Amino acid sequence: MSELDYPITTDRLTIRPFTEDDLDALHRLHSHPDVARYMYWEPWPRGRTVEALGRRIQTPTLAREGDSLDLAVIRDDTGEFTGEVHLQWLSAEHRRGEIGFAFHPDHHGHGFAREATVEMLRLGFETFGLRRIIGRCDAANAASAGLMERLGMRREAHFVDNEFVKGVWASEYDYAMLASEWPEHGG
Repeated sequence: MSELDYPITTDRLTIRPFTEDDLDALHRLHSHPDVARYMYWEPWPRGRTVEALGRRIQTPTLAREGDSLDLAVIRDDTGEFTGEVHLQWLSAEHRRGEIGFAFHPDHHGHGFAREATVEMLRLGFETFGLRRIIGRCDAANAASAGLMERLGMRREAHFVDNEFVKGVWASEYDYAMLASEWPEHGG
């Protein structure tokens, strides 16, 4: 896989590796109940945020199968941390990856998640040479499902009551895009 040239910039955002200075912002994000609502975990205590930040700082690129790249998303107009985007290398043999995203509710509804996630798809397909990228969300999370659809990802599965999460059975939507479809949607 390739080394990356940071920061990644868009019209309104700077996407970059996490630094130690991001601890408070990352904690505000993942300790927020609305962010944790559709995740596998409860809002993070400070100690979990410290551990998670350490892992994010240690992986500034995808070097081997199983690696996860998590990048901070910063608004250019205010300098505020808005959220994070994720790309994981799932399979070298099948050239498959997975995207993810989490944005603070204060920044919802402005297209920041879409703008940043397009760049993760670009990295996956154009820089890392992935052939297929998936995205998954709780079927009740209409905002995440809608974002993946706006990105041009195809809903391929609806798993009904497939996982027991936080004491209830949760359903899941799985989305995907192929490298051959990327030029039509953002490449």
